[in-house]
Order: sequence, then structure tokens, then C-alpha cells
Amino acid sequence: MNIHKPAESPAVSCEKLWKIFGSRSAVGPVLKNLRDGKITLEEARLRHNCVVAVEEATFDVRAGEVFCIMGLSGSGKSTLIRHINRLIEPTDGEVRVEGEAISSLGPKALRELRASKVGMVFQNVALLPHRTVAENTRLPLELRGLSMSQSKAAVQRSLSVVGLAGWEDRYPNELSGGMQQRVGLARSLAANVEILLMDEPFSALDPLIRRQLQDEFRGLVKTLRKTALFITHDLEEAIRIGDRIAIMRSGKIVQIGTPEEIVLTPADDYVAQFVEGISRVPFIKAGRIMSDSTAYLPDSSNGPDDIPRDWARTGPDTPLERLIELQISSDRPIAIEQDGKLLGIVGATEMLKAVRREKRN
Repeated sequence: MNIHKPAESPAVSCEKLWKIFGSRSAVGPVLKNLRDGKITLEEARLRHNCVVAVEEATFDVRAGEVFCIMGLSGSGKSTLIRHINRLIEPTDGEVRVEGEAISSLGPKALRELRASKVGMVFQNVALLPHRTVAENTRLPLELRGLSMSQSKAAVQRSLSVVGLAGWEDRYPNELSGGMQQRVGLARSLAANVEILLMDEPFSALDPLIRRQLQDEFRGLVKTLRKTALFITHDLEEAIRIGDRIAIMRSGKIVQIGTPEEIVLTPADDYVAQFVEGISRVPFIKAGRIMSDSTAYLPDSSNGPDDIPRDWARTGPDTPLERLIELQISSDRPIAIEQDGKLLGIVGATEMLKAVRREKRN
């Protein structure tokens, strides 16, 4: 008898989510007319004084994933993320956290969701100036009713994880901007939440500190196996830390994909404008540029056993930069294999063509 294990629910799921700001009497008819295609977003604003902040957003975030939501100012990204912990009520649609519809939660259950399951870090981390680093970190545990002795270990552990051990008794005005952001992150980690909502937390920081925190944040999330929704207006930041990226424009998600998919196959001209300054070289993989093995092994059966011993072997996901290193070290073509099968060959010609295409783009 075969026993099928049910698929794990997404950590976060949004289904056909709408948020329209306007008078109660106007919002319902405007939503219907927008869905029916009878009015445009501009007409909703000019004729009915209704602003569409989120338009039918649908996506799933897998457990352990860093999901970046990117867009320019006014695109609706910050409004969208505030639906995840119900800081904003949707006009229509549903948000589920670990399979549970949060619209059905009463006040007590909603407080529990925010206290123990979903934590949020803002651009302005809003530390209390009269409280020390440890006291600010302890805040969500106090709100949960834990005493100082009960919360001490969790506070120390989270501060150590974010690199602030030894700073427990300092006050916010004694910290740099990057350190204040670490306290905000430690506060969520102390509460041991599974899902982190990050609303442009690093955007006000200097570039060097910002890149450092980006790398630290991604490493931390992966090590602790947390799920993160990360808001940013910077595509390079989204590419640096995101497993997948959702790009928003005027309240609507126009493309969702991996960094590679976003950069190499933009969905429309709007996304293409974002990625035109991004180098494609780091996203070019062996499987994308390899040639049929007969180009290099015309008289063989084209299996792994036919590959000369002095040829390097690698998989289809190997990036171009690594292929170039292998080519330089051996001066021989590279066999691309997967699951014991020969998929193709990459030689100097394929690499040079890929680089030339990148320069033309």
C-alpha cells in the first residue's frame, strides 16, 4: 500500500489580494468595475477618489525561502507586506500563514500570530531610546508575559547571533545605524518567530555596511531555517539575497522568478529596464550554453565513458565564471553531466560566444 504524505503548506500564501483605499461606499463598486475591465486604475482615482495599492496579488512563499518583493516608491510593496501580519486589512482576497487564513483570527489569536509566528523589521527600527540593547531585544517577550529571568537566555542568544554580544547595556544613541538594525533583527529572533517581514531594513545605510548586512542576513536566515519576505527598491539587493523575486508596478506583480530568470528573461519592457544595468555573466550556466557532444566527440557513442580523462566534468548549473576557471586550468573542453548522463560539452567557443552576447546586451 502506498501512503502519500500531504504536501507541506507554503509558509505564506496570498491569493487574489486587493487593497483599495477610498470611501467604503465607493470601494466595492470600484473593485467590481476594475475586475470587469470597465474602468482603469486612473479612472478609479480621478472619478471615484480610490487608490489601488495592491491589485490581485497571488504568490506562495516556501518555508525557508527568502522572497524579495521589489518595486519603486508607490508600487505597493510595503502595503502588500503589511497584509501578512494583518496590519492592513485587505479589500478582497486571502492571506494564509502556514495554511491558516488569518482573516478568521480573532484579536487574541492575531496577537499571538504577531508575537510568536510573524516578526517585522522596519527601515526605521524604532528602538526605545530609554531602553538598553538587551531591554529593546526583550520587548516582544515582555509583551508575551515572560519575566526577565525567563527571557534572559533568549535575549543573550539572539544578540550573540547578530554579533552584538557585549553590547547589552548600551543605549540606541550609542549604536551605529547598522547596529541598530541588528537590534531590530535580534528582537524578532528572540521571539523565535518563523517568518520575518523585512521592510527595506538596510536602505538608509552606507553601501559598505549595507552589503555586509545583506550577506549576514541571508546567511542567518538560512542557518536558522527562517522564512523571510524582504521589501526593497534595489534590484541588486534583491538579487544578492533573494531565492526568488517578485517585481511590482502600480500595485500589480508583473513577474515572479529566480534572480537568474528575472535577469535573463524579463517578462516585459518594465522589468527589462530594471535589469539592463545588471551583468548577466553570473547568471549564465553551463546548461544554457553547452553544445551537443557530437561537436566535440563525432565518432563516439556520446556517453560519459567517452570523455577523455583530462577533461573536466561538471553539472548544468555550473556558472560561466567557474567554467572559465576550469577552461584556464586544463585548456580542454568541459563535459556537462547529470545523473550519470552526458548532457553536452562546453569549450572555449561556447564561453566566448556567451561573453560576446553579454557585451552586446
